Amino acid sequence: MTETHRPAAIPAEDEPDLLRDQFRQLTRYRKLIGAGIGIGLLGGAYLGISTADTYVATADVVLRTPTDDPFNPSIAADKTVNIGSERQTALSSSIAKEAAKKLGMGSAELAGLRSGLQVTNPPQSMVLKFTYTSATPAEAARRANALTEAYLAERQKALDVTRDKMVKSYKDQRDPVSKQLDELVKEIARMPAGTARDAALSQKTDLQSKVGQFNGNISKLDALDMTPGRVTTQATPPTSPDGPGLPMSLALGAAVGLALGLLAAWVRLVFDPSPRSDGDVSRALRAPVLGTLPRDKTGGGPLLAAGEADPRLAEEYRSVAFRLAYDSRFADRRRLLVVAPRGSSETAAAVAVNLAASFAETGKDVLLIEADLRTPVLASQLRTDAGGRPRWSQMSGGPGAGQAAGQETDWPDGRQLAVDAGESGSFDLIPGEPVRNVARALTSQRATRLVSEADSPNSTVVVLAPPVLSYADALALVDRVDGVLVVCDPRAVHRSDLSRIRELISGAGGTVLGAVLHGPLPGEKRGTGRRRMSLPTAPASPAPAAGTSFPSPRPQPPEQHIPGDGTDTVALRTVRTGQR
Repeated sequence: MTETHRPAAIPAEDEPDLLRDQFRQLTRYRKLIGAGIGIGLLGGAYLGISTADTYVATADVVLRTPTDDPFNPSIAADKTVNIGSERQTALSSSIAKEAAKKLGMGSAELAGLRSGLQVTNPPQSMVLKFTYTSATPAEAARRANALTEAYLAERQKALDVTRDKMVKSYKDQRDPVSKQLDELVKEIARMPAGTARDAALSQKTDLQSKVGQFNGNISKLDALDMTPGRVTTQATPPTSPDGPGLPMSLALGAAVGLALGLLAAWVRLVFDPSPRSDGDVSRALRAPVLGTLPRDKTGGGPLLAAGEADPRLAEEYRSVAFRLAYDSRFADRRRLLVVAPRGSSETAAAVAVNLAASFAETGKDVLLIEADLRTPVLASQLRTDAGGRPRWSQMSGGPGAGQAAGQETDWPDGRQLAVDAGESGSFDLIPGEPVRNVARALTSQRATRLVSEADSPNSTVVVLAPPVLSYADALALVDRVDGVLVVCDPRAVHRSDLSRIRELISGAGGTVLGAVLHGPLPGEKRGTGRRRMSLPTAPASPAPAAGTSFPSPRPQPPEQHIPGDGTDTVALRTVRTGQR
């Protein structure tokens, strides 16, 4: 066996390809990204408009502590001043009241005056930065300076009060000692020389030392420099409003909105159960994606894509058939089962028909078996002819023998139709028929012999089955074919569904050869896999292409109702004619 018959493998992806793939997955959620950008633009516009008429003025104050020697490096101001407490004091109502008096404002405007003030402290400094926001530049500067002066005056007042209390305390302690000293001096003057006078002189010396100590403390307090601080930057009217401006605000809002939109898209992507890319489908099925059908812009058309106005669809079918032909698992016996996950199998039917036409185009004898015995429609949607080709699975007695005897006909009943695929050639069709027991019909010996026709030289059998997750019909045929082709819309199926399909097929002894992806069908809600049905109409025959002649289809006999054949019971589901 040559290397060209190796099974198709999932190509390895490098990191740039994975990043590009993830970015493409995020762009699937354009509405979320657009909503994020819109919210960001609204926020930016609000920021730009709200800050367009606000002006900010700033004044800086350097704090200092009372000292008798300002050049003494041993005294650290940050050890004696609590900058956090001073900041809270600057924001207090008492400072605002003093500033309101300077500005000539009433008590009713006190809350508004405090709302525009912000006091901050730069790290590792003794600086308080008074920032005031107002509607006009002059008013912002005037209020910032007034609040700064009020704070310094209030701090000066507090320091003076503290010093006065200390001086008064020292004086209160000194006065009794001074009075006692005066009385002792008078008493010593009257005392004669002797031991008592010496004791009194010693007491006088102690009292004079205490009075001198109190006087020294008072003098030291009187000599302190009580300057609370100085203004290093006077507030001036600002020349431009606060904020980045409307253009910059819109740009910032768009950037933030884009980040929010991408974050929302990423969260949605993480919790999205559907396959996010072809790689997800391949990993779930453990099989390659053989092709992706282009979007149908014609609103639905004939099953055969050959001769249509858009040649891309027919070429995609030929590409899928080519990849299958070079897969060793299919090339040996050439028996293929085509299924959909769940819901509508209309696209799966189109894939089966066009793959049969593609194989016929290569010169193979192709037999298409419609094993969908619940809703068979291929015979009514394809131009067929009952004659002109050898019938591989003819029953003894010819087609319709059971009907002639008045008995119920089992499937397959030997009826074989020739389908003209135009330039691709022709292939045979075994149409499906409604039966009472589908499982018995699919597992019968006649159905097994029908599938084994692919053992003949230069022959291929394509089997179309109902959705594998809706019915067990496909699983009954898995061990009779060489591979399964899954046809699905990646946005209408979950990754868990694909994994379950692989497990069911592997458990039944089959192999998934690959997947064919397609978009939503015309009239189908995206993400649901359900198609909006219209009222049942007779299927219209497609117009023949230029230069192509089709044989007239053989008229079908009217369908007879046999009491007790199962058609008068409640069906598992309701299917309209011509719709799958």
